[in-house]
Amino acid sequence: MARARVLVTGIVQGVNFRHHTRIQALRRGLAGFVRNRPDGSVEAVFQGDRTSIAEVIDWCHKGPPSARVRNVSVIWEDGEEDFEGFHILR
Repeated sequence: MARARVLVTGIVQGVNFRHHTRIQALRRGLAGFVRNRPDGSVEAVFQGDRTSIAEVIDWCHKGPPSARVRNVSVIWEDGEEDFEGFHILR
């Protein structure tokens, strides 16, 4: 099992980025969370199959139609906690 922490910058808040990210993660059987950050970016943690995580990261470079992604940074992590489901955090 793999885990990646992803930070997406650009016009990514107020465009349903979190909602669409959750759909993409659930379609691939991933667990974790996505949340808005105070600086206007979106942070997500994906846990599951490495190939599926890579697919969602590729999607994050585009995001939903109304998003304008400027940058996506990824940190692969060793996860000690197992997530159940994929959640949108406030």
